[in-house]
Amino acid sequence: MTPRLLDRYLLREWSKIFLVTAIGFPVIVILIELADNLDDYLMRGLEPGAIALAYVYSLPDKIFLILPAAVLFATVFALGNMNRHSELAAAKASGRSFYRMFIPILMVSVVVAGGGFVIGEVAPPATRRHLELLGELETRSIPSRYNFVFRAEHGWTYAIRALDVERHRMRDVILEREGTGSEYPTLAIQAPSAFYDTGATQWTLARGRFRVVPGRTGELAFSFDSLRLRSLAEKPDELLIEPKKPQEMRYAELGEYIESLERSGGDGRQLTVERALKIAIPFTCIIIAVFAAPLVVSAPRASGAFGVAVSLGTTVMFLLLVQLSRAIGSGGGIPPEVAAWLPNALFLLLGLFFMQKAPT
Repeated sequence: MTPRLLDRYLLREWSKIFLVTAIGFPVIVILIELADNLDDYLMRGLEPGAIALAYVYSLPDKIFLILPAAVLFATVFALGNMNRHSELAAAKASGRSFYRMFIPILMVSVVVAGGGFVIGEVAPPATRRHLELLGELETRSIPSRYNFVFRAEHGWTYAIRALDVERHRMRDVILEREGTGSEYPTLAIQAPSAFYDTGATQWTLARGRFRVVPGRTGELAFSFDSLRLRSLAEKPDELLIEPKKPQEMRYAELGEYIESLERSGGDGRQLTVERALKIAIPFTCIIIAVFAAPLVVSAPRASGAFGVAVSLGTTVMFLLLVQLSRAIGSGGGIPPEVAAWLPNALFLLLGLFFMQKAPT
């Protein structure tokens, strides 16, 4: 085979296994979940079409999590089949080293990692929609709420003494947005009452005070009889919904949530680990290819069972490391960012070691 023809052949075999794994595994998980929960969904009165659409929206999150395993299976079985049929030996005999053979897999793994970042940003709103269609978003059963903090989008935090959804009113409202300087100042709004206009679909704050703090020195403050703030876009019943989970927030949105949580005295270490994993997991696609490829070529003519054992064993080891480092990082044993990247670092070191030992 010519070099380009061999590259195309390897990538074709790799891509087939990757696509089957990346799409097939999530579909199997969905079918299992659907079989377990279908009776419950139908008893809630959900339409079959809504159930099917909900699980379509769940695909991005499941694909995002399965991408490293898909790269692992594709690398192990594509190279394993070539090794078992002596195609790698023939390529080496023609002067093509293992490192040169690995370049196409490394390049496509980088592409998959980039796609993982994109899917990771698409998945949170899709997951939110999935939960909405299944009616699984936790909403309070009573139409009122007292003494709570609501962390909204774009860095806003609401502290509300009382919310009455039926009357569309709030009492003793404080809205804050942390700024960075004169171009993006800190804003603080206090109002003793607010009411929601269903026609205009907007809140109106009454008889309050507005403060603009551009920096450490100086501030601008004024009173108002009524104020409508575009950022205060949540409907009364939306303020009853429990805060979003990490998998329902994009990377930047999760960062703003962590900042608001820490400003209010909360512990954001666990969420910081989750935010770092949104980048670390796609990057795992590259690390896992570097780790798996030399293992396969080091086992001459290994059977398909060897490939299954390597794939499953590596997946289990990696998941255990992720869970362990996540727990340690959340507890403060190591910095949260280090906890998220520690499994990748360990597997990269092992992969580079195996690369040096691999027969070229």
